Amino acid sequence: MSFDASLDKVVFRYRELGDILSSGTADSKSLAKLSKEYSDLGPVVASIETLAKAKAEMLELEALRSGDDAEMRAMAEQEFFVLKARLPEMERDLQAMLLPKDAADEKNAILEVRAGTGGDEAALFASQLFRMYQRYAQLRGWRFEVMEIGETGLGGYRDATANISGAGVFARLKFESGVHRVQRVPQTEASGRIHTSTATVAVLPEAEEVDVQIEEKDLRIDIFRSSGPGGQSVNTTDSAVRITHLPTGIVVQQQDEKSQHKNKAKAMKILRARIYEAERARTDALRAADRKGQVGSGDRSERIRTYNFPQGRVSDHRINLTIYEIDKVMEGELDRFVDALIAEDRAAKLAELG
Repeated sequence: MSFDASLDKVVFRYRELGDILSSGTADSKSLAKLSKEYSDLGPVVASIETLAKAKAEMLELEALRSGDDAEMRAMAEQEFFVLKARLPEMERDLQAMLLPKDAADEKNAILEVRAGTGGDEAALFASQLFRMYQRYAQLRGWRFEVMEIGETGLGGYRDATANISGAGVFARLKFESGVHRVQRVPQTEASGRIHTSTATVAVLPEAEEVDVQIEEKDLRIDIFRSSGPGGQSVNTTDSAVRITHLPTGIVVQQQDEKSQHKNKAKAMKILRARIYEAERARTDALRAADRKGQVGSGDRSERIRTYNFPQGRVSDHRINLTIYEIDKVMEGELDRFVDALIAEDRAAKLAELG
């Protein structure tokens, strides 16, 4: 389908939706969905109309360029070339608006951070990353709910999970999945040698029950007594929950709450997110078979970023961006990385369109 035909199709759909909504014939079940589609298409149609006006104006200026009035010809000539220079950018912006949307972009997210190689230093780094995302959420005005933390007893985290909710959470965090590497001198290192440790980050779109259907018969639920670091008892009741999804083998454990029901609800939320993400990954892998320039696959084994404390720099290896303000980054100032990753992903998708 040509670019112009795609634009005509969008305008036709927008007008069709307007007629449906104004007629009052839509049932309550589909009204919200149609209203959102209409609202999403509004800015696109406005840009299409702006482009159409620019092209019509160019035709008028073209006619004036061949007129008898020399002064008018000169003015028309100047305006014509200014407008002509703007058209490609206007068309690129429209193409970007027409790119297929990731259905999960507007969803909330489940954040999982796990210590990787490096022992206690890796656990300390994992706790710092978790706090970094917590600060980023605060700066964006998002809600950051800690779901579970597995502490090492030295201020580090073996693993930590949070539910982040707000506008466009997954769209801005989805490229954070992967291996984060830290290079620094540990406090326990007497010789001053720089150590390299890692932590793994996974960002999963929060799945609703309508997104993932889970049958009770596919679940094995084990109830046991919660325990803290070093085996210290947290609760005196059997409130911890471990849920195994038998078809996929995914296991989720939750023990932070004193209530068994709350632990089960949290575990089910994480389980739905992991099943949903596994299906998304499978679909994306099939779709990306011919795709050469992905910003990041979301693979947890992919090394994506290095935090070098002695040099004060943070480097993202996917887009070759280095920022020499590690303190600010660790305090949650991630937008320069996030914006660059989103822009790179959009550019790659536009390049695929030819």
